[in-house]
Amino acid sequence: MAVVDTSVGKANLEVFAETLEALAREDRNVIAVTSDSRGSGKLAPFGQRLPKQIVEVGIAEQNLVGVAAGLASTGKKVFAVSPACFLTARSLEQIKNDVAYSDNPVNLVGISAGVSYGALGSTHHSLHDFAVLRAINNMIIVAPADAFETEQAIRQAAALEKPVYLRFGKKNMPLLPIDTEGGKFQFAKGRIIREGDDLVLIGTGETVQPALEAAKKLSKEHNIEATVVSMHTIKPLDYDLLSELAATGKPIVTVEEHMIYGGLGEACASFLIQNGFKNPFKIIGIPDEYTVTGSQNDIFRHYGISEQGIASSFLNLIKKN
Repeated sequence: MAVVDTSVGKANLEVFAETLEALAREDRNVIAVTSDSRGSGKLAPFGQRLPKQIVEVGIAEQNLVGVAAGLASTGKKVFAVSPACFLTARSLEQIKNDVAYSDNPVNLVGISAGVSYGALGSTHHSLHDFAVLRAINNMIIVAPADAFETEQAIRQAAALEKPVYLRFGKKNMPLLPIDTEGGKFQFAKGRIIREGDDLVLIGTGETVQPALEAAKKLSKEHNIEATVVSMHTIKPLDYDLLSELAATGKPIVTVEEHMIYGGLGEACASFLIQNGFKNPFKIIGIPDEYTVTGSQNDIFRHYGISEQGIASSFLNLIKKN
């Protein structure tokens, strides 16, 4: 089995493309379908080397999902690749009916997700995708945090034969520390990558790294030790882990590159409230407004999705409690 080098931090999109090509070389049924997105999806080399295993539909996202569903229904292992902002808005009906309702095992790959297209403004930000897809039955939603999680997610999605939405940003991501279970990855099982007795920080995708940096800052400057979790699977959520963490009574802060409504934070809050937990709780994400324009880092800093912002949010939370 070809193995992708994930020993160094790199953009999750690059790891996705490398892993998909490795799978496609081993299995001719692995097919990429793109909507004028092979360049932004890092799939140009894939297309050059495996031209019979890539389908280009042009800027037609609804057709993208329909074609992908048709191919999947014939036994192909399909990865439908498009910018997340368009894939989960323009194609929502096709995702709901052709993929989820029809139980076609399409792997929907939302690229340049969240505010990766920062300077292009709100039209190109995907801050709704978790919310809309969480509302659709028969949909697994995954946002890997680093190269290791990305490779594992692609391989598991290819083998699963269920509809999956995979969300990737654009920037290079450092590798997370080996988790407490020795580097295991499984859908619907969060990864504890740092342990602490005072606080729980739960991130997903590219927000896990700033959550980890915030934990280090709190330790160094305030002697506060935080547990940091990569909750890479938004649906189904790891309720067992969430229960275990909440049972300690520690404050819980969630961090996501998504609107504060309908995403990771509200999924966690809903479970905790309905099951009687009363932990101090805070959701960090994008508020109910059109986002400011700037780079992803600029937008993260503006909305407190940063080392300093996350640390300050926790300190403010405990002051109120």
